[in-house]
Amino acid sequence: MHRLACLIPARYNSSRFPGKLLQLARGKTVLQRTIESALEYFSAEMLFVATDDERIANHVETLGVVPILTCPTCLSGTDRIAEAVAKHPGLAEAEIIVNLQGDHPLTPPQMLDAAIQALQADPSAAMSTVAAKIHTLEDFLSPHIVKVVLDGDKNALYFSRSPIPFSKSGVPENALHHIGLYCFRRSFLLQYPDMPPTSLQLQEDLEQLKLLERGWKIKVAIVNGVTERIIGIDVPNDLVRLEEYLKRHVD
Repeated sequence: MHRLACLIPARYNSSRFPGKLLQLARGKTVLQRTIESALEYFSAEMLFVATDDERIANHVETLGVVPILTCPTCLSGTDRIAEAVAKHPGLAEAEIIVNLQGDHPLTPPQMLDAAIQALQADPSAAMSTVAAKIHTLEDFLSPHIVKVVLDGDKNALYFSRSPIPFSKSGVPENALHHIGLYCFRRSFLLQYPDMPPTSLQLQEDLEQLKLLERGWKIKVAIVNGVTERIIGIDVPNDLVRLEEYLKRHVD
């Protein structure tokens, strides 16, 4: 098996919800819950948090996880991950880096496993990610739900905030919600900082389009039965949703 490591990008100054990773949800911070979900799959020795803020770094250390301080001007989570991989010796032997978003506190192990297996199965792919079937017209039409369309080998053809593929009525059978969990080959991440932004990336505000525009292959694993746990913390009301889920299912 390829040597694996998990990196959690953890920026403090989110534009819509500053400090969200240190907000409490039923007694634990959002970031602590993200770390705990990662530890269901990874050993503590191969789990790191890439952050631009001493407050987050100090919090992470109290949880027994190694923080890696990165530049506060990183343009994206992938840029932060790439900087951390290049600078930290503990990641020198990792061939596959899992990028687990710090604001996704309940990512299930089977989702991590699906993304990792998809990348391991195709040596020609630079990265992998996951998607789930869209069931409601509201989600299909929402610009906040990123959609992805695939080819016959489950390679991404395009990502968009628009409703793709087009449907004359209702939600198409192959409508997929892209979930922001990524696996990268370390060799690719070391090249990433030298790639300038591309037009479609900037137009859609989706960094994964930079790879497709430059001809890199992205594998997509389709996951089912776990989407209820995909609660991203983007605005304060998302904390309420998280606490309601925890009250029903976890704590």
